[in-house]
Amino acid sequence: MAMVGFLVAVAGLEARPASAGDPTYRQGENIFIETGVEAPDRAPSWYAPMAGKPYAPVFEMLATRGTQGRYYPYTYPVTLKDMIRFHGHDCEGTIHAAASARVALDVLFPDGIIDRSVLWGISGPSPCWSDAVAFLTGARIQYGNLGYFKDARYGHAIILYREDTGVAVLATWKKGINNIPGEPVMLPGAVDWKPEVDSSVVMKLKSDVKAQGGTPTPYQVDLLRYLQWKHVNDILEHPLAQSYQVQVLQNFRWEDWIDPTRTIPASIARTDTRLKNYPYRPKPISGPEDAGQ
Repeated sequence: MAMVGFLVAVAGLEARPASAGDPTYRQGENIFIETGVEAPDRAPSWYAPMAGKPYAPVFEMLATRGTQGRYYPYTYPVTLKDMIRFHGHDCEGTIHAAASARVALDVLFPDGIIDRSVLWGISGPSPCWSDAVAFLTGARIQYGNLGYFKDARYGHAIILYREDTGVAVLATWKKGINNIPGEPVMLPGAVDWKPEVDSSVVMKLKSDVKAQGGTPTPYQVDLLRYLQWKHVNDILEHPLAQSYQVQVLQNFRWEDWIDPTRTIPASIARTDTRLKNYPYRPKPISGPEDAGQ
């Protein structure tokens, strides 16, 4: 697949090209959304020991009221603990996917308010990555806005697409923290710091432990877990831009990237967010007669 787009620095980027439409909301102009009203759960636990690391990602989510409601004027926080509970266990895949999503969402939502009602996502088939994308975006196979890469080389990358602006961002790790045997890093960046865990050691160990029909030793199983745990905790001690990279994709077309064999024949129209911009009654307390109904 030919790569089209341009690399960007995460901070200070105007993500929306001139041809893209206006976003659904413009913070401080047509809506005022209060953020930070609920403290994110960053307390380490046995199932999320990395949640308290300095650069463990946190997401401020904008939601709608119920199944047929308007936008809430507040956000709620999502942390690694929430994502791990959804996925079922902590693993390096969930952490890498969350960090990749964080740097992508910094581009798509410069004000930090993530509107799940306008997001689409693409990942590899790994449940660690697809669960992370589905959880953070609200995209689902049945809606036709959650897909899987047709090109297996992107198995541990993600694309997040904002439908209201037409902007799509490819995000992945940098060379030096990647540890999937036989899979290249699909963007050119490399880490400029020295990880405590040698990725080549982990890749060799993964080849042994995950070998089809293989019988790894109990020690190898424990060692792989230890190295993966050490690896993600180390990464989250550094700013995410030092370990992950993004590319805004120009002229993005959904069908160019997804595997059509991993879709459903007829997608279902999503209805639970359709009234998010619905007008309000003329007064906070008013009945049908006030609106001429």
